[in-house]
Amino acid sequence: MNEIDLAFTPALELARLVRCREVSPLDLVEVYLERISRLNPQLGSYFTVTADLAVADAKAKTELLTTTSELPPFFGVPISIKDLNAVAGVTCTYGNPALVNNIANYDDGVVIKIKQAGFTILGKTATSELGSYPYSEPTGFPPARNPWNLEYTPGGSSGGAASSVAAGLSAIAQGSDGGGSIRGPAACCGVVGIKPARGRVTKAPVGDRLGGIAVNGPIARTVADAAAMLDVISGYFTGDPYWLSDPQPSFFAASQVKTPSLKIAFSTNIPPLGAADENCQQGVLQTVQLLEQLGHQIAEKCPDFSGLVEPFQIVWQSGVAAAGIPPEALQPLNRWLLARTGSVAEYLQALAQLQIVSRSIVAFFDTVDVLVLPVYLHSPIRVGEWENLSPEETFQNIINWVAPCPVANATGLPAIAIPVGFDSNGLPISVQLVGKPAAESTIISLAAQLEAANPWIQHRPAFAL
Repeated sequence: MNEIDLAFTPALELARLVRCREVSPLDLVEVYLERISRLNPQLGSYFTVTADLAVADAKAKTELLTTTSELPPFFGVPISIKDLNAVAGVTCTYGNPALVNNIANYDDGVVIKIKQAGFTILGKTATSELGSYPYSEPTGFPPARNPWNLEYTPGGSSGGAASSVAAGLSAIAQGSDGGGSIRGPAACCGVVGIKPARGRVTKAPVGDRLGGIAVNGPIARTVADAAAMLDVISGYFTGDPYWLSDPQPSFFAASQVKTPSLKIAFSTNIPPLGAADENCQQGVLQTVQLLEQLGHQIAEKCPDFSGLVEPFQIVWQSGVAAAGIPPEALQPLNRWLLARTGSVAEYLQALAQLQIVSRSIVAFFDTVDVLVLPVYLHSPIRVGEWENLSPEETFQNIINWVAPCPVANATGLPAIAIPVGFDSNGLPISVQLVGKPAAESTIISLAAQLEAANPWIQHRPAFAL
């Protein structure tokens, strides 16, 4: 297997090759570090590359291979961590240049689980400032770019994570999603992204500042990889305010079983914000046509998201104030969002309203197993496309782009983004599958069925070859 093929090999297969001693952890780290050194200056996937730490970890793991056969599931597989999450001893900037010397002194709970699973961390990936935007171009950092077309964004806020996987700069990635920040970048970059159900993945040791709308999750090349990573990062940490029991059987097992006939709803229109563009509509319509051919029961219907829009904005934008960064150190949009932040009473009222409206939307799933939606309402924007707009204009553009995503965050429902084709600019088109409460297994199984019927993994960006 040549180095390019190795770089694009699914994470589970890399783990098997390591266990069989056909490749060493050091071999893998050297392949990815060489690619990062060569391609990241143009791509901007990583803010920080922890080459020395990765090599040291890979050498230790390679030596351990000679003495033990008891290995964790992803032993020696390289991974990237989003730069909103703390890795002890490594810079954590949150996409803000004032924090370039901020060295974390602890591991986030999700990072602890990633290390326990045997992964080797390559570095910290690009994000928007504080994770606020659906593109990854914070002041003071090179913009993250889409490996399928460098003129376009890889999305945000997990833009660097998704582009690192799509370009073969990591085998798999950790991301987080507070309004589409896993699903959007996965869609822009043509990879798989899971936004888990609320309580599935810990937010330890930090508190939950956003009322449960944000969650950590996997970005991967295949549904099976994403499912297996979700297995290892799931579970309770002491003091978690809410949590879900581990699935039986595992999420990986769900990716390997035949999907029974399901009741599937779909929509290309997001009330009250409008319809998706032609490319995104076509992705949904082709997907539901395939689902019908596969024996599922299809109906065009969608809950009304109208009541979510205002309270979700209030809760979501409060994250800027919670970060505690002085206004003068923020980008214009975040400074504007900070100025808009209301009182604690207004936040609590919005959170209560969000929960009330969410109940009616979750009730939609009493008679539906899965809802198929576009991920975004139009194809990716160009890098810098909105940089000269006012904050008000930018914010409205963001709402009109990411409209299909926040419903899963507000309700706590699980969702998965999967690629289904390409648009006229050579950029990926994806759809998202939204599931019942705590029903990641159902959407994972369905996504795997779609992946088998419409294989994607053979596609690689020309830039990365």
